[in-house]
Amino acid sequence: MRQATPNFHLFILFTLCCGLAAVWLLVPDPRLIIALCLLPLGALFVVNQTFWLVSLFVIFSFFRIHEAFPQLYHLRIPLLLSMGSLSALLWHVLITKQLKPYWHPVLTWMSLFWLIVIFGIVFAANRGIALEYFKNIYWKIMVMSLAITWLVNTSASVKKISLLIIFAGLLVAGVAISNSINGIGLVEGSRVTIGRDLGSMLGDPNDLSLVLMFPLAFSLSLMMTKSLGVVRVLGLLCSVAALFAVIATQSRGGLLGCVAVLGMLGLKHIRSRTLLVTIAIIAAAALYAVADISDRQSGGAAEEGIDASAMGRLYAWEAAFKMAIEHPFSGVGIDNFYANYYFYSSHWDGLNHAVHSTWFGVLAETGFVGLVVFIGLIVCVLKTCRKSIEIINSDPDSYSPYIHATTYAVLSGIVGTIVSGTFLTQGFNWPIYILSALAVACRQVIQNDSQNKNQASP
Repeated sequence: MRQATPNFHLFILFTLCCGLAAVWLLVPDPRLIIALCLLPLGALFVVNQTFWLVSLFVIFSFFRIHEAFPQLYHLRIPLLLSMGSLSALLWHVLITKQLKPYWHPVLTWMSLFWLIVIFGIVFAANRGIALEYFKNIYWKIMVMSLAITWLVNTSASVKKISLLIIFAGLLVAGVAISNSINGIGLVEGSRVTIGRDLGSMLGDPNDLSLVLMFPLAFSLSLMMTKSLGVVRVLGLLCSVAALFAVIATQSRGGLLGCVAVLGMLGLKHIRSRTLLVTIAIIAAAALYAVADISDRQSGGAAEEGIDASAMGRLYAWEAAFKMAIEHPFSGVGIDNFYANYYFYSSHWDGLNHAVHSTWFGVLAETGFVGLVVFIGLIVCVLKTCRKSIEIINSDPDSYSPYIHATTYAVLSGIVGTIVSGTFLTQGFNWPIYILSALAVACRQVIQNDSQNKNQASP
């Protein structure tokens, strides 16, 4: 048996050499031969760097880095990362068994919501639109949410993904500030966007503010964690840049979300609730004034009574409720609100409109059942974060400061999502699912650390 192994290896090498020779005879292109020779090295990299492939794929897909920097657009980086990460995940789940899945109540709620979304596709008002969104975006969110949950399994990996989120936020915020200063891609005369000429998601100021609000929670949390040293400087830079960029979007939902994030992290350091509420009111008024929202072409001070932006939302929410009344168990289907607005709106101005609300968006596209499950997911994530924080606070010296900071970031991020969700549509986008996955991952790391501590103690 000992002599069979080297013979087998020789056979494999001989077969590979014959294969390369055959390819050379059929297609005498040295570039192809070099690519084939490098393929095993590429496969080895993919298998050994699963965490980075998955994390970078999520970062590129959510933050749209390749659209913020058009030089990267034609390199198809998200496609390459998706191929690599999916291949690595399948390899480790089916072959090596190194990726060890576990379950948590948050994943139960999340999976139940996914089943409702899939059920809604079957009965969607426009099945083609729903299926297209699912194929292009939503199934990736589902798979990568589980991947993040199971791959972020140590304090070191929590640190890596937190810093990666902050770096990505700093990059996007920098581009947004640059566009605002140089007047690039502005809508309504003053609202900053990114990649609008490419049809990017960041070409909508509200969606851009949502993307910027996400890293703000992490950067503020790391900045406020005393034991992180120089990392706090990075957190400060990202926090300032993200705040300025959100202000430049002039998004009311984004500003409210930022205030909510600041308020939740303020609870960690300010004991007086009265003082905290006072600071929050002052901060909200200051942000509103600095953002010059009153000068917006839509929703500005020039419009009397309830402005056009607010009325548009009320009409959209009314249409969403009517969709749910007619389709209480499945809704009109994922990504179908816009296409069905005409049939359910009591006010038609010649254009379909977005729902501009997470809650009404989920209600319209998954029905009352979907909304209940979605709220259940949010509540479960909040409870998980609070339980994790209680465990950490009971013995803070036993846990990594990055675990502490990330758990607070997830909690404040979820609260910011709840608040901004009144005006921003994010029920079927990345943030909620990434935060849910990280909430479970942090809880599992804390639990493992607690067990190791108990086993080590005499």
